[in-house]
Amino acid sequence: MRRILIKVKPKISRLDRYLVKILERISRSEIQKLIKNRQITVNKKPTEASYNLRKDDFLEITFPPPKRIQPEKIPLRIIYEDNEILVINKDAGVVIYPTSEAQRGTLANAIAAHTNKILPGEKTRPGIVHRLDRGTSGVLVVAKTESALKFLQEQFKKRRVSKKYLCLVSGKLLPENREINLKIERDPFILKKWRVGGEGKEAETIYGVKQYFGDKYSLLEVEPKTGRTHQIRVHFSAIGHPIVGDKLYGGKPLLPRPFLHAAFLGFIHPKTLKYIEFNAPLPSDLENFLEKI
Repeated sequence: MRRILIKVKPKISRLDRYLVKILERISRSEIQKLIKNRQITVNKKPTEASYNLRKDDFLEITFPPPKRIQPEKIPLRIIYEDNEILVINKDAGVVIYPTSEAQRGTLANAIAAHTNKILPGEKTRPGIVHRLDRGTSGVLVVAKTESALKFLQEQFKKRRVSKKYLCLVSGKLLPENREINLKIERDPFILKKWRVGGEGKEAETIYGVKQYFGDKYSLLEVEPKTGRTHQIRVHFSAIGHPIVGDKLYGGKPLLPRPFLHAAFLGFIHPKTLKYIEFNAPLPSDLENFLEKI
């Protein structure tokens, strides 16, 4: 279910047209069908597609469950592959697996076409061991067998996987090395947004400054010890140094996506039981931005 609080009366106020604008890959006719089936409500009540939204209206949208993965021939940037795992350098802008809003064009669709077989795990998340946000690029591992999936999931669960990110934040971040321990919880007012809060789950992030760009920016190497949703983005926003390009968490809109890149991933191979590690260089859009500043 998706919940939306209308804080300001939108320019496009008709309900079905407003939802076409803000939802991904869903047509107006599909939205009208959801409204007709009472799967979209306004202020807890069924309504009409022609309803004009007002300030403080509260929308609740119940989407039909996503279908099984459909293979799509989408190019993949493969770092490594064997019979057990597939390691990918994910591009920014790519969704990991289908959601009720976007069921095509995801990394999972591309993987299904590449492997040409049904991977283990949930039907809409085959082989997916962990995830990266849509706007985040970098290293991601996929399991190709049931045993590999369980083995890798256990490593992530017990925090035995080494993950390092590169990110650019606003301001001169001091001290140069620090451990951030702030609990993270859902934002009760904005769907898909999280915040620091005392009722949340424990979250630990370690960072080290790699380079200062005057007093305006700091390039960091970040190691999240826990794996909370949006953890790095929430933590740096909370301490007053949001990630550049991360508009959701107060970052300067100087890039079309957050300056956040999963640069390194290390783990025990599920078959050989040897420690392996993979790197993904900073993509050109982020490199170009560093040169610009």
